[in-house]
Amino acid sequence: MAIDIGGTKIAGALVHPDGTMSATTRRATPRGADAEGVMAAVTEVVADLSGSPLWASAVRCGIGSAGPVDTSRGTVSPVNIGAWREFPVQARVAAELAAHGAELPTVLAGDGVAMTAAEHWLGAARGHANALCMVVSTGVGGGLILNNQLHPGPTGNAGHIGHMSVAFDGEPCVCGSRGCVESIASGTAIARWAREQGWTPEAGASGGNGAGSTRDASAAGVAAAAAAGDPVALAAFDRAGRALAAAIAATATLVETDIAVIGGGVAASGDVLFAPIRTHLAAYATLSFVKELQVVPATLGTHAGLIGAAAAATMLLPSPPSP
Repeated sequence: MAIDIGGTKIAGALVHPDGTMSATTRRATPRGADAEGVMAAVTEVVADLSGSPLWASAVRCGIGSAGPVDTSRGTVSPVNIGAWREFPVQARVAAELAAHGAELPTVLAGDGVAMTAAEHWLGAARGHANALCMVVSTGVGGGLILNNQLHPGPTGNAGHIGHMSVAFDGEPCVCGSRGCVESIASGTAIARWAREQGWTPEAGASGGNGAGSTRDASAAGVAAAAAAGDPVALAAFDRAGRALAAAIAATATLVETDIAVIGGGVAASGDVLFAPIRTHLAAYATLSFVKELQVVPATLGTHAGLIGAAAAATMLLPSPPSP
């Protein structure tokens, strides 16, 4: 059983051992609701799942959630769900399952860790014993596979590469540190820096090359402009790629990962993002044991949340006793 909680949707599914899904359901994440109002949407998702004929076959439940998370306490404080601060989501979901006759072991995973579990099980990190997986979107998160095991850390935040500092004299980050990867390479940061350098969608469109013709001032608009050759947009992605490359190389040097898988909305920019990452990686990953480090796009897309919640449950919870 998998539940995926994010700022725009709350989804659920029953996930088979081969990764296929049944009884998929979703609700919009309530806007302006209090904590119980948001939980009500989760309750509805559980109720939907309980109507499946496969409900009684479930053996464990994985909950993936936007963070911050504290898996040692089973609580979440998602940046994009303001009503939930230290909300005991794991205990509340377990109670809902029991109310529908399914007293299952449950586990909570942050969305970056869940994505990592998914990509290792069925995606781009499959077959790699040591991997870093990342989500580059409005924020930058991640997770680690070490010796074929998911490594969430004591509170579920290991691998949170977005708050690794790569610029000692960089600008302050929302986390309180300086020069964090997220403050340089998130979609929000890319768009902000490009605008600060004078880029606008209108300026891109006036060049006659189609850049920014969608009048999109987000990172997607900057990516379109970069693909069309706009120098400021290209510089914005080069700057982001360098920050990501430095952090990927540092992680690989520390724990000997041999692949970095990158998903999220900014990764949809394709070579606009991946080309500068790979170029700069050559300057940072110089030791013999990291020279062959690969950087590849994630493959599971929007399914990563639910598949990852199920994968995290499989990897972190004990197997049920044999009948």
